[in-house]
Amino acid sequence: MSRDAGLNWNLNTLQKAYQQGHMAGTLGIDRLKCPYRGEVVVAAWEAGWEDGREQPAKSLRDDREELLSA
Repeated sequence: MSRDAGLNWNLNTLQKAYQQGHMAGTLGIDRLKCPYRGEVVVAAWEAGWEDGREQPAKSLRDDREELLSA
């Protein structure tokens, strides 16, 4: 079952939290700015945040490697 009423989250909520966390990480927003309070939803937001933080660094590495190989 994708919904747990006791914890007030569902798969859509987790996906939204992940996407918002990803955007926050990409923009360099502090991890402490997570707008969620439920443990599971916070974990989804933080997973997105971590992935978002890695993305700009990877893009910069890829761009640098492309310039150096040209």
